[in-house]
Amino acid sequence: MKAEIISIGTELLLGEVTDTNASYLATQLLPLGIDLYWVSGVGDNQDRLVEVLKRAWQRSELILATGGLGPTGDDLTREAIAEMLGEKMEIEPSLERALRERFGRMGIEMPLSNLKQATIIPSAKPIPNAAGTAPGWWVERDGRLLLAMPGPPRELQEMWQKEVQPRLYQRSASIIVSRTIKTVGLNEAAVGELVSPLFSITNPTFGVYAKPDGIHLRLAAKAEDRKQAEEMIAESEVKIRAVLGDYIWGVDDDTLETVTGRLLVEKGLTLAVMEDSSGGWLAASISDIPESPSFFKGGLVACSNEAKVAFGVDAEIISRYGAVSPEVAQAMAEAVKTLLKADIGISTTGIKETRETPMGITYIGIADGSSSVAVGRARRKQMVISSALFELRKLLLSSEKK
Repeated sequence: MKAEIISIGTELLLGEVTDTNASYLATQLLPLGIDLYWVSGVGDNQDRLVEVLKRAWQRSELILATGGLGPTGDDLTREAIAEMLGEKMEIEPSLERALRERFGRMGIEMPLSNLKQATIIPSAKPIPNAAGTAPGWWVERDGRLLLAMPGPPRELQEMWQKEVQPRLYQRSASIIVSRTIKTVGLNEAAVGELVSPLFSITNPTFGVYAKPDGIHLRLAAKAEDRKQAEEMIAESEVKIRAVLGDYIWGVDDDTLETVTGRLLVEKGLTLAVMEDSSGGWLAASISDIPESPSFFKGGLVACSNEAKVAFGVDAEIISRYGAVSPEVAQAMAEAVKTLLKADIGISTTGIKETRETPMGITYIGIADGSSSVAVGRARRKQMVISSALFELRKLLLSSEKK
């Protein structure tokens, strides 16, 4: 089934609102075995909206429209669909009754403008909206399926999960199972080269993507049933792991924070952080882990040399090597480990981008009592955080093998 997404709203074109609906729906179509071919955006103009809908109707079997179902004059999705199909909108008594009851429960008299949300055309059936006042439209005609859903993400997602997805699943002749394998330590080109022999396979398909927490490799297998698709994914994953090995740190919904936190909990170890270049971001990401109170002693931000010394870094090391150096990174990690009485200390120190260092440089220090290491990484904060957690994870895993 060829699908198309149409995001409706002038606010999207002006950049006032980020279109998260299109990306959400795109991820939801994949497991249903529905192929997404096009994504369009159009403002609140009925002529242009009719034009976009006509084009989608000609080339796509499934059209997912989001937005423009509100009660105001610039909410024109219903009117545009009716015009495109040459059908007349009429108020549906059951929808009007449900709307009035909803407003009654809120203790508010329903504005007359909301009546347009109770309209329908002969080819459409209403899609219940438990999270808002705007029902969607399920339109079937001429072998095409057009689904109009609300623009607010919370309303869209609830309608999709409860009303739309189950009905589309029943129609699907095949399903797609996907798997995302996450790596750190190699760039996108290197990962692509290592797994390039697999790209000749058409099913599963492979894609390599650069993300803030490393390079992701996405596999997607299409089959008649889930078991067959999962077997195809598993076979390919074995080959990928044989090639990428220890560069892989997680899959699917794993985050470096949760993966690393899980290892610390399993080993009964505690962690403390001292940061310069990452400005508290590393501590914040660690503290977001629900289990963090059981292993995270705390974080210190030491942007000045005076602060580093106050927290236990030897002033002579800073004077001899400079604040941005592997030696100071190691000293910071060891100092915070001692100061906060943790099993492991981790640190970041670096400089911003300059003409001499266009990407900047950050050193990450890790001390676990028996050894300390420092590695250099690019300056971007998210990359620094990912690299720090990856190095910590590597240390934790290496201790298991001893």
